[in-house]
Amino acid sequence: MFEQRKQPLLPRRIFYARFARSAAAGLLIILVSLGSGMAGCRFLERLSWLDAFLNAAMILSGMGPVAPIQTSAGKLFAGCYALFSGLALLTSLGVVFAPVFHRFLHKFHLESSRSDRT
Repeated sequence: MFEQRKQPLLPRRIFYARFARSAAAGLLIILVSLGSGMAGCRFLERLSWLDAFLNAAMILSGMGPVAPIQTSAGKLFAGCYALFSGLALLTSLGVVFAPVFHRFLHKFHLESSRSDRT
């Protein structure tokens, strides 16, 4: 997927396309996470879709639930969803910034190999 150490640095246009794909993948991870949280709040806690969105978004962002959780199943879901949310956030950030980090390291390796030759 990424260029190897000996290959030249990608042109900016191709790099920006790669970054856009990574950002779209990160957004997809967040949207799927938000959708699963909304579904859990909607069906386990019987919240309206708007309240389920608010609750799931607040848990996903690390702020905590807004509506009080009444059922045991809802409490179990909210705890598991909060643990999952932390991982989903870190994963999405890793996916988005992987091309930037790779380009930085690739450029560093190219520069260090040039200085080794002189």
